[in-house]
Amino acid sequence: MILITGASGFVGSHLLNVASTKFGVENILAVSSRDIGVCATIIHQNFSFELSSIDSIMLEQVDILIHVGSFTPKAADEANLIERCNENIYFTENLLALPLKNLKKVIYISTLDVYEQCDEISESSRTIPTSLYGLSKLYCEQMINSFIKKHDIEYQVLRLGHVYGPGEEKYRKFIPEAIRKILFGNDIELWGDGSDIRSFIFIDDVITSIINAIDLEKNIGPINIVGGNPITIKEILNKLVHISGKTVSVVTKQSISENKSYNFNNLKMLKYLLSKETNLCD
Repeated sequence: MILITGASGFVGSHLLNVASTKFGVENILAVSSRDIGVCATIIHQNFSFELSSIDSIMLEQVDILIHVGSFTPKAADEANLIERCNENIYFTENLLALPLKNLKKVIYISTLDVYEQCDEISESSRTIPTSLYGLSKLYCEQMINSFIKKHDIEYQVLRLGHVYGPGEEKYRKFIPEAIRKILFGNDIELWGDGSDIRSFIFIDDVITSIINAIDLEKNIGPINIVGGNPITIKEILNKLVHISGKTVSVVTKQSISENKSYNFNNLKMLKYLLSKETNLCD
């Protein structure tokens, strides 16, 4: 049985649907703050568990844990919220204390925020987080690593980059915000000259990578789940406007913040988990 945390979130909900279809809904168990409805669900309240006897029986059947659930900042100014970032550590600690007596493998969904900023981020880049969010995720990686060594369990870390796709609209991220303004015919604000570089990865590619990580025979170290095709912010805006067919003005505004560009090396992902990326324009 596969246990999926964060099953009501952006990535978790997509993973739950695909895993239920691939493995059968009877072989999926979700962890969430509310009843998912798709499959059996273990409910937590403020990341604490009060298990029924049925909950304990189901947990004892779990052999794979995919830990997706966490506090994820919906905007940059949330990345250093002390209480929210601490939830990631508290939740993971309580999760590992569950009666998972037959657990064979843990797949932890981490983040690229564990790395320091550099010209090209790869798995060999230094892990020096610049936010409490990044620090909390890196601490959880190490916490799980200690747990699996003690219990002789397989472990795989997947560090997610800039993910886009259906469901992302609940976050105040660049692509959904731009799409929303285009759909309502509002002007789009472009802060700075738009030369900042991003490399996005489609949600379906992320889910395929997570599912394929189940079959990895051994821990091969962290794998970055990232897009490998860099594009500037201005180019993305132009593509969105062109695809929409609408007449929308792009208003340039002066930015006081430093430009940040992100280039990723995703060769390890393409070697082990994903044969081909989804085209951004498609």
